[in-house]
Amino acid sequence: MAGNIALPLQEFIASLDNTSLPKILQVCSGVYFQGSIYEISGSEVCFSTGDLIKVIGIELQSVSCEDVTNNEKFELPVTHTGLFKVVPEKMPYTSVEEMLSLRPVGLDDSLPFTFTSHSKVTFGSLTLGTGKALTVLSIKKREGEEDMVRCHVKGQTEASAEVCIPLSSRGEFSECESEESYTLKEIMASPCLRSRRFRFVKTTKCERILVLSPVYQVQAIMNMRKNILRFPSSLEVDVVDVTDVCKDANFVTPLNLTEVLSQPDKSFPVVAEILEEPESRSFFKCAWLPGLVKSSNLILHKKGTTPMVLMSSLKGRKTQQYFLVSQQYSGRFRRRPREFNSVYEVYVASTQTHSLTVSVTRNCEEVEEEGLPGLSVGERLQIVDCTRMELPSESNKGEKQSVEALLCHRLQEPDDEEDDEEDEDEEKDKQEEAKEEVLLPLYMQGHFVEVLGENKKYKLCDLGKEFSLPLDVKVVSRDTDLETDPLVGFSCLRIEGALLEPSIQASFTDKPDHCFHLLPQWLSLSVSFTKDALPWPRDQFPKCFTEKVSEMTDTFFYEFHKKGNSDEAPPPRPPKRDLSSSNLVKKKSKSTKKSSKSKKNKDKSVPTEKLNDLTLNHKKRPPAPLPPEGTNDEPPPLMPRKCSAADITSKAKPNTYVKINQPLKRDHLCDVAADVESDHDYETVDETLVAVVKTAQENVMFY
Repeated sequence: MAGNIALPLQEFIASLDNTSLPKILQVCSGVYFQGSIYEISGSEVCFSTGDLIKVIGIELQSVSCEDVTNNEKFELPVTHTGLFKVVPEKMPYTSVEEMLSLRPVGLDDSLPFTFTSHSKVTFGSLTLGTGKALTVLSIKKREGEEDMVRCHVKGQTEASAEVCIPLSSRGEFSECESEESYTLKEIMASPCLRSRRFRFVKTTKCERILVLSPVYQVQAIMNMRKNILRFPSSLEVDVVDVTDVCKDANFVTPLNLTEVLSQPDKSFPVVAEILEEPESRSFFKCAWLPGLVKSSNLILHKKGTTPMVLMSSLKGRKTQQYFLVSQQYSGRFRRRPREFNSVYEVYVASTQTHSLTVSVTRNCEEVEEEGLPGLSVGERLQIVDCTRMELPSESNKGEKQSVEALLCHRLQEPDDEEDDEEDEDEEKDKQEEAKEEVLLPLYMQGHFVEVLGENKKYKLCDLGKEFSLPLDVKVVSRDTDLETDPLVGFSCLRIEGALLEPSIQASFTDKPDHCFHLLPQWLSLSVSFTKDALPWPRDQFPKCFTEKVSEMTDTFFYEFHKKGNSDEAPPPRPPKRDLSSSNLVKKKSKSTKKSSKSKKNKDKSVPTEKLNDLTLNHKKRPPAPLPPEGTNDEPPPLMPRKCSAADITSKAKPNTYVKINQPLKRDHLCDVAADVESDHDYETVDETLVAVVKTAQENVMFY
């Protein structure tokens, strides 16, 4: 394409492919679209006459369809599944060679095809009348001679014959409509097909003749613009190709961090300018993050791969914190026992730790119907294997349920009094014989803590080699290279996992020796390499200190686990139980509770039991037992109730049913006790009970 020929932007972009990029275009004339500034997909694009545009990428977005009859335009997506047929051209071809050269696709791919002649044509001894159809079968190439076209022709009596026509044969030829159909993707992939006209196949709009034009999303950079521009190729702008003239034009090339990793090693160290800041929703919570602002400079020292581990503090009163720690961290750690809140967590830990032993930290009541054993605080359980256990059936006829369970050995505490070696050996033998097997269903809730048998200090790199993750640790000696070690002070840190991250070692220009890691997978940042000089003498690189601990957000923690544990199975559910069986379990539990309470109440004194019978909770109190016959003991006299001043001055009528308390003689009490057949069913008074009541009244009055 000549450099001084101006073309519409859409026509020029349609003639390109990604292999011919980049191209430098100059705007010749611009028609402003929706104002003086193009606001497209959040990118501000402003074209003026004379601007230079460096096209670095094109991507097909849609297809523009124009009806040639009324100039109506509409767009179809590239994924449109409809088919199109080529509409034959109305203008006749002057020669067979011209007609073959303008086929919509390659000649070999478009065979056979049919054409007609508008006039009588004579080929050697064969003469064809007007409108006779010929089908091209193949092209015969002959060295040193003119190529021939092998055609098939049908006569009036259905007789057929083959004839060879020279390519230079002249006349008025028109192609016939082909039965071949194409998709939008096939049409857009062929420059020859894009130059033809089409119509829909098997639709109500099949008579409409359409001109199809591709609409691309253009990715470009402009002079003095530091971000990538994205705009459609359908903008009404005329451009000129000036690639050869403006080879030395200074265009800023924006790079994301992944593209920075692909740069050669000789490009580092380099001063880079930040073009686009990180997103507000960042995974990092570091001190250097606020410094990554637009138009500021960074020193990119080198690229590489950094082994790291993710640590988290335990949940508690304080907010949980997360740290990404480089394995170059030189502090020392000591293992901490892990805590588990279910048997399933113990099972998962046992798959990662050989001969795991745990201690019970909270009592568990035995529920025989659910297969839950009783556990006491302090009991030690050694995990053996994961197996299956059968739950007791709900009825004699019912089938037993089988669930997954953890097979454990209940360990006994050794006797401290025996110090001799022989006694210790005997004690070990006894413990081996006395190991009790316990089956814990995986769905069982419980509280356990890991039992550790050593108190050794480890480096961070050694922990990953000797133990599987996750692992609970505590920092016992800080990293002396750090001014403030953020890991010190936590009672327990959990190493969640290890990761090997491609990283870029960077620093700010005001502190070139204080470096940190930029992780392209977790940080979105756009930079451009500059030609600024490095802030140190040439070939005298400073001794750099690299940050080893970076605080992360909880979003990073969740995304990390989402990537690593996408196929992790959920913990098992407890088996379903019938309501009838659950009611039986409740009744049994209630009866056992009542029996246990009655056993505890047996230790109480007799007067307390009799005082309990006087409570108002009973609607009808059982009658007091009759005094035994032959006893001459007289009951103690009842003290008269003291009348208050309110009772004396009250004008209310006395109760005729209840007699006023008066001092009773002993013989009257005997008469009352003996009058069993009276009209009123009064209860007899037990002598012991009367004595207890009297004592209680005196105690209350004394208090």
